[in-house]
Amino acid sequence: MKPVKTKLLRNVIAALALAFSFALLSTSAVSGEYDNALKDVKSIKAVFDVTQGSPKTSNLIFWAVKNVYEDETVKGLPQKAELAIVFHGTAVKLISTDRSKFKEADYAEIDKFHGMIRQLKKDGVKLEVCVYALKVMGVDPATVYPEIDQVGNGFISVIGYQQQGYSVIRIP
Repeated sequence: MKPVKTKLLRNVIAALALAFSFALLSTSAVSGEYDNALKDVKSIKAVFDVTQGSPKTSNLIFWAVKNVYEDETVKGLPQKAELAIVFHGTAVKLISTDRSKFKEADYAEIDKFHGMIRQLKKDGVKLEVCVYALKVMGVDPATVYPEIDQVGNGFISVIGYQQQGYSVIRIP
């Protein structure tokens, strides 16, 4: 099997597994299965460290991220959930108005993803992109969606959030 097909197959399988896992989590809230996980938890604080750059996979993943703070159990915690997303690697291509790095068939998914980014920002999710990753990936910082703050080194942001008590969730 060619490396490109193998990588695509691996990404599709990973996306399906992630979507299935989040589907299980969302049904668990209804049945009270978060009782153990959220016992004595006052608030959820998480930073999502995102490197994967597939538009379709990102839409699945970011739906699940949005579901974290929209979940009724999470909303019922004493303090509002605090979420941050830091973009690295090929993910930085997704947050640019320059579509030249994608096939035309991906444009609808990219539009959908940009809509999700706007909604996340509106909902109070902190959004950051690593400027170093922009340079490495050949993405002009001027083309980054305005909803996303640019930071010199995204790893510093992830470390900083972790030091503030945020749980780090990697999305490779």
